[in-house]
Amino acid sequence: MAGDQLQVLHALDLAKTQWYHFTAIVIAGMGFFTDAYDLFCISLVTKLLGRIYYYKGTNTPGVLPANVAAAVNSVAFVGTLSGQLFFGWLGDKMGRKKVYGMTLMIMVICSIASGLSFSNDATAVMTTLCFFRFWLGFGIGGDYPLSATIMSEYANKKTRGAFIAAVFAMQGFGILAGGIFALIVASSFKAAFDVPPAYERFIDTTPHQADYIWRIILMFGAIPAALTYYWRMKMPETARYTALVAKNAEKAAKDMARVLQVDIEAEQGKVNELTEKEKNSFGLFSKEFLRRHGLHLLGTSTTWFLLDIAFYSQNLFQKDVFVAIGWIHKANTMSAMEEVFKIARAQTLIALCSTVPGYWFTVALIDKMGRFKIQLMGFTMMTIFMFALAIPYNHWKNDDNKYGFVVLYSLTFFFANFGPNSTTFIVPAEIFPARLRSTCHGISAASGKLGAIVGAFGFLYLSQSPSKPDAGYGKGIGVKHTLTILAVVNLFGALFTLLVPEAKGKSLEEMSGENEDNDDDAVTLEDGSKLTADESKSTV
Repeated sequence: MAGDQLQVLHALDLAKTQWYHFTAIVIAGMGFFTDAYDLFCISLVTKLLGRIYYYKGTNTPGVLPANVAAAVNSVAFVGTLSGQLFFGWLGDKMGRKKVYGMTLMIMVICSIASGLSFSNDATAVMTTLCFFRFWLGFGIGGDYPLSATIMSEYANKKTRGAFIAAVFAMQGFGILAGGIFALIVASSFKAAFDVPPAYERFIDTTPHQADYIWRIILMFGAIPAALTYYWRMKMPETARYTALVAKNAEKAAKDMARVLQVDIEAEQGKVNELTEKEKNSFGLFSKEFLRRHGLHLLGTSTTWFLLDIAFYSQNLFQKDVFVAIGWIHKANTMSAMEEVFKIARAQTLIALCSTVPGYWFTVALIDKMGRFKIQLMGFTMMTIFMFALAIPYNHWKNDDNKYGFVVLYSLTFFFANFGPNSTTFIVPAEIFPARLRSTCHGISAASGKLGAIVGAFGFLYLSQSPSKPDAGYGKGIGVKHTLTILAVVNLFGALFTLLVPEAKGKSLEEMSGENEDNDDDAVTLEDGSKLTADESKSTV
């Protein structure tokens, strides 16, 4: 047993993969399934909202004004950022389990309320929708640090990376489910209430029944969250929180003995001894935290920030991809239901072909390759593909080269998910002390959501044509130059990855130094950087 590690924690680290691991993955993963569904389903219906509430009485379908579109699409991200910080902190103060139920109930209530934004006035509907989308994002934000922390504290050290990655990979299925459900809803309404496209009729191109489509799609997100609530409340508190933060050795041993079905000694004396040590009592804003984990937190926060700038900015050229391969046509050539159907089909195909596979490659390989290698590889490949899209951008705009553009676009998504989009979620849950773990994960995740806001909306304005910007936008630098900047952003992501230590095969207490006698025994950056060399030597 390493250092002064408690028997209950040692038992968790060495436990064979068993049923409770998979139960924890499903319970935590269904939260992320819901998170992804709720965050990404809005992109399926924004064009429909424009048709319904901003139609000007011409043969051109209505479009959301630029400022309204930005608000509707971004307000959930702002809520998510706030929730990550607040619930991350609260998870370390009250316990993971208590807060876990709160976030889920917020998500259920606000998913339903988002679809109940009833009014004939466009401003009233959009204001109400944005209000509930903010609080929906607030609840989603709490799921990030809590799900990652709970899974890391339940897992054994051999397959911990795969388990946390599997929770995060449920995002892919959430995006996929959103697309599939939207296809079903749009097809049903199209069969019952379809009208000719806008260019064939001067008015009434969007039947009033279309107003139900976006409400049903948004409200459906409450169902998987509600189904998970009971099982979340049945989960025991993690032993690491109970023992190392709440300092209740008896309850930690009792809970894990029931889960692992083995006898575990309580060791209250050892808990008191460990938690009373000065090195296990420093706070987030202390010099000791800065010395031990300051660069680690800088590394996890900056890499997540840079990754999400690049990841969410890919929507900038998504429309070029969909139009190039004929998945989506001009708005006035489609009815409202047909447009929702085609947007949903495009998102489903992208999720099926590149998003979902990328996540599960990470699950399969993270405990073999390690977090550091996968993250560095992902950022590097994204840099290469972004430059490959940017430098000959005019070449890709030709019809003859459109499929090459789609391949590069898909590979960028693939290596984002088989790369930093997964590892930036995993690592912060492994390298910080138990009493600060959820807080630090929340800070890292919030940095990522700030990057998402910059990428999705700051770069949307930046990418506008310098000669002919879209309606409601100012002149920008164009997509070609924007892609070049994004390639450089990915390159910086690769460089900041060097600040993140490798956690493969190590216990959480080894990474944080919580169970060691020597104050300098926590994993340092030098330990992480030497890992690859040490592995190579051991195989010679």
